[in-house]
This record gives sequence, C-alpha cells and structure tokens, in this order.
Amino acid sequence: MDETRKPTLIASVQRALRLMEAVASHPGGAPAKQLAREARLPLATTYHLLRTLAHEGYATRLSDGLWVLGDRVQSLNGQGRTQQVLARVRPTLVALRDEMGAAAYFAMQVDDEIQIVDVADGPRAPRVDLWVGFADAAHATAIGKCVLGQLDEDRRRDYLARHPMVDLTPHTLTDPRQLLALLRAPGDVSLDREEYAIGTGCAAVPVTDATGSVVGALAVSVRAGRLPKIEASIGRMHATAARIQRTLSLTMA
Repeated sequence: MDETRKPTLIASVQRALRLMEAVASHPGGAPAKQLAREARLPLATTYHLLRTLAHEGYATRLSDGLWVLGDRVQSLNGQGRTQQVLARVRPTLVALRDEMGAAAYFAMQVDDEIQIVDVADGPRAPRVDLWVGFADAAHATAIGKCVLGQLDEDRRRDYLARHPMVDLTPHTLTDPRQLLALLRAPGDVSLDREEYAIGTGCAAVPVTDATGSVVGALAVSVRAGRLPKIEASIGRMHATAARIQRTLSLTMA
C-alpha cells in the first residue's frame, strides 16, 4: 500500500465541520448569512447543512433566527448543556428586551469565572460595547457585582485576588475593601452607574436554581439617564429572573 497517497476526503463532511466551527464561535448565536460568510460557503448550501445538523441534533435555531450548537454536541465535548440553557433562556431575554426597551444580558459562573452566556439586543436596544474583556471588568459591571454578591466571602476574595480591579472610568470602584463592603450589604439589585463605560448604566438581579448550585445574573443596560426608570421597574426584572430560574431548574435536572 502506498502510504504517500492522499486520503479520500468527503467534501460535504468538510463543509459541515467548517460550519459547525463557525456556529461554535458564537455562543450567543449567529444568523445563517453570517455563518455562511465565516465558513466560506454558499448561502443555499449553508441552509441545507444547518437543516441537516438541526435534524440530527447538532444545531438549534433560536426563536429570533440565530443558530447555536445543538444538544447532541454534549456527547462530543460537553458543551451541549450550555447550548441547551441558551436555547431555553433566549426567548425570555428577548421578551425582557422588548418590554423594557433595553439590551438584556444573562451571565453565569462557569468554572469559577463569570461569563456572559447570552445578550438580547437590537437597533433600539444596543448592547454595551465590551471594550474591556469581562474577566477584567466584573467589579465595574452590575452583572459582575450581582454574581459576586451571591458567593461566600472566601470565594469573593479568591475571585478578586485573581482579577485586579482596574480603573475603567472616573466612577469605577478600585478598592477591594470598599467593593467587599458593598457586596455584603443586602439589596435586591446591583447597579453600574457609568463604572464600566461613560454614558451607560446597568442594573442586575440574581438568578439561581432551586438548589443554589447555579449562580447567575440577569441584567439590562441603558443610557445613564434612563437608569432611574429601570430601577423603578425592577420588579419586571425579578419576574423575568424567576422565569429563568424555573428554566434552569428544568434544564439542569
């Protein structure tokens, strides 16, 4: 046997794998046109492959038309659970965005890190420009402070020891002692008053499952001047957080 011969390759399999890589690079989902461009595939081919992947459980089309990895990917690399959470939480985020006219965010603590799982935004509700990576900015965001507020003292200190409190705006809190004192104070909402970005305010409420094993936060971002109105409507966010909590309880069971 001539070992120098090139292996026989199946072009359709190569295209499907490139497409799955493109889908996997967008945890929050991406439209078919964008995926086709990134995978260097014709749009018609992309639609055919996505439908096939969805039929086999390797891709999922969300309610707003975005595509994410499907549940069966869990058997390959353990990511299916995150995608399952995303698919179930996404419609709730979209509804909150439309109700409050603000970009809506959901974050969870994954492997001792705070990660934004999904964002529901739009032309009338733009998301915050994450000009600084979230790993370096949890102390300056409502969603980060909300998750940290749910941890015990040792885990908070461990997180802050691994993530220096960098100065992002004139309003950013950079003293760990002051932040820890703030996190110990009881409250039903965490706020970011232009601490991450000038001109932007955010509010976040906690989301945990029934067992307390999932720590997360629901947040919205608005122009700084609209933040008082958001605070006055915080009950809507708590109601949405409760719906997400029920979804997590079913998904994580």
